[in-house]
Amino acid sequence: MNAQAAMLAELHRLRHRLPEVTGAVLGDVEGILVASDLPGANAHHIAALAAAGMGIASRFAQAVGHGPLQESVIRSSGGTVVTYPAGYALLTVVTYPDVDLAKVHPLARAVAHRLAELWEPPRDTAACGPTPTSADPHAPLAVRTPMATLPRELWTDGY
Repeated sequence: MNAQAAMLAELHRLRHRLPEVTGAVLGDVEGILVASDLPGANAHHIAALAAAGMGIASRFAQAVGHGPLQESVIRSSGGTVVTYPAGYALLTVVTYPDVDLAKVHPLARAVAHRLAELWEPPRDTAACGPTPTSADPHAPLAVRTPMATLPRELWTDGY
């Protein structure tokens, strides 16, 4: 079994072992989709949002001196989304409302650990092209960050 098939199998097993889990996505820390078992949602968007959310959550944990981030939890009226570090990737688990996270956390963390062993990030960063940089805080988003793929209509004047 190749690594991609093994990662997808891990995501399927997680969903089937925990009926409260409606889907799972594995994305890299840059927000690129690696593998998905998430029916009814755009897994590419989930991977990107998970990376952004995890980055912010990690900075919060650092700012208050609470050490390394274990997971990021988002609860809403429609369910819970939990993102776990998985090496150079992030495992995002989507659940039904009122889920017992005490049941989800141990299994999801174990899956995240196994996924971290299966997935290796690309080693040739030069193949991705240079990351645009600028010291000008008023430069357009495409110049300041590698998020240049955001649609132009999402940009605002002055940024």
